[in-house]
Amino acid sequence: MKITCVIPAYNEEKNISSVIASVKKYVDEVIVIDDGSQDKTGQLSSSAGAIVLKHIINRGQGASIELGNRYALQNGADIIVHFDADNQFSAEEIKDLVAPIINGEAEAVLGSRFLSKKSELPKFKKNIIMPLARLVNKIFFNINLSDPQSGFRALNKETAQKIRIENDGMAHCSEILYQLFKNKIKIKEVPITVTYHEYGQNFSGGLKIIKDLLIKKIIR
Repeated sequence: MKITCVIPAYNEEKNISSVIASVKKYVDEVIVIDDGSQDKTGQLSSSAGAIVLKHIINRGQGASIELGNRYALQNGADIIVHFDADNQFSAEEIKDLVAPIINGEAEAVLGSRFLSKKSELPKFKKNIIMPLARLVNKIFFNINLSDPQSGFRALNKETAQKIRIENDGMAHCSEILYQLFKNKIKIKEVPITVTYHEYGQNFSGGLKIIKDLLIKKIIR
């Protein structure tokens, strides 16, 4: 069973080599999408042994994951893991995400920062952004999960084939959830640990996510 890790990256020369080295222990293939970086992200990713796909301009995390999914499926992936490039996730926990799929317990596994493990979210994100995102997911998309915006997830091949990410930006997290529920995918949440080294999402960023989600809902 081939496990492929898709890592969207934008100006991550500081972290990308160590991130690739850590995830390679738990997957068969690493794909880095260099999302229009101005630094050595692509070069370092290639040197670290990853397959590198490149956007000429910065398109956003959603567009990068969509590209990574398509490439992984075309190259025989049975399970696709989405992993961030900023060294916030723990590569060891990839085993926890893929195990329910391998064991036939789930078709998609979502990492949650709000279950038994401790993830030190910034207070604004924990107390404002996350509750608001949960509310939007529940009201407009009938989605009720503990973590509304986790970027650490695993999909089996059949599920990844059904997912099409249209939102280039950060709202892709809820878009993926919407499509999982719409397609009646068997989902399991597992606890993950997230270590925040930097924190850039402000209130306007949170509002943009919500705006993008509502626009997609209206269009549908």
